[in-house]
Amino acid sequence: MTIDPLSLLSDLISHARKAGADAADAVFISGTSLSVSRRLGKTEHVERSEGQDLGLRVLLGQRQAIVSSTTIDPAAFASLAERAVAMAKVVPEDPYAGLAETAAPPQDLDLDTADSALPTAEVLVERAAAAEDAALAVHGITNSEGADASYGRTQLTLVTSAGFAGQRIGTSHSISATAIAGAGTGMQRDYDYHSTVHMADLDDPAKIGHSAAERAIARLNPTRPKTAKIPVVFDPRVAGGLLGHLSGAINGSAVARGTSFLKEKMNQRVFAAGINIIDDPRRVRGVRSRVFDAEGTPTRAHTLIEDGVLTTWLLDSRTARQLGLTSTGHAARGIGGPPSPSATNLYLAAGTMTPAELMADIKLGLYVTELIGMGVNGVTGDYSRGAAGFMIRDSALAEPVAEITIAGNLIPMFTSLTPANDLSFRRGTDSPTVRIDGMTMAGT
Repeated sequence: MTIDPLSLLSDLISHARKAGADAADAVFISGTSLSVSRRLGKTEHVERSEGQDLGLRVLLGQRQAIVSSTTIDPAAFASLAERAVAMAKVVPEDPYAGLAETAAPPQDLDLDTADSALPTAEVLVERAAAAEDAALAVHGITNSEGADASYGRTQLTLVTSAGFAGQRIGTSHSISATAIAGAGTGMQRDYDYHSTVHMADLDDPAKIGHSAAERAIARLNPTRPKTAKIPVVFDPRVAGGLLGHLSGAINGSAVARGTSFLKEKMNQRVFAAGINIIDDPRRVRGVRSRVFDAEGTPTRAHTLIEDGVLTTWLLDSRTARQLGLTSTGHAARGIGGPPSPSATNLYLAAGTMTPAELMADIKLGLYVTELIGMGVNGVTGDYSRGAAGFMIRDSALAEPVAEITIAGNLIPMFTSLTPANDLSFRRGTDSPTVRIDGMTMAGT
């Protein structure tokens, strides 16, 4: 039987209103995924999954409740709605609960987020094999943790009693490889990966495998340097984590709770002049692109940091009400919980210097390629994480280092951050190479 999600959810909303709900919204998520793993020339597993999930949120005044189901049975909608309303009657009131205040329909805008290409398991096996074979062919590689290739397709449908109804479809293709160099206690591993919306944009698997191998070999025989206060340069692969800390600090939920180190920084300079950080949910073929958010609010690009100044929080309807503001269209949700703010295609705009120019005046510094642990205090901004990478000596990468910690505080770290010009959109949260002066490297 073919399911029409829009009609299905409209029917569910009608049952919720009949059961006594003052307002309601419903979300239907269906998805298909196919993945393969290959190691040392053998396919270890092929996995395919399909799923359909349904979530209903009802509101009685300022009380709300959510029910979900993986069984899509219209005959059971009346009882599902009645259970949700019964739950809402006994939960505490939330003065900020409610649907989005806009019922604007999504614009007729094609962000090209759905690829018609549907790879077979055989194609994914070939892709994974090409990546691993390329890694193993590099002299110095002694083992492999394998290669993975995958495909996924997700469709989300949202209907609200305020009059919104919309659908969006997204696809993903990915390839990854992990190589091991050296032997015994001197082994080192590293990886590379790529994920795109369209298969045509995916990197050559052999390029991914070769990159993973070269990265692993470069890490052989690491040293542990002496503790020092030095400039730290973050590889693009890990620099995006700094943007993650920013998005967490300007998330409306954290700001409303008073648990963000940036809660008093609105309209103040947080980064150096010239720094721009953008969240663009409408980038064509963006891995997190969407025309409307999880409450039906239309999305738009936001320059979160403009010329170094913090311009906005990330808000859904609830946090916007709590802060006396308007939703920024950043609501995200699953089927089992209420909406909450989340960034989309977040990136740090490129600077003007090449990575080499960024390091040109560094006599002694650290180039970080891997970060370990989550030692970041969202309330104070204190930052301390395990790291590995390479020393910088006289402007150039030198010996590999490991078993070190880098530490600082995000407020001065943001202020001293300088981006290079090598921005590439690969991960959903993207950054060029960045330099931060005055961090503490703890070694021997």
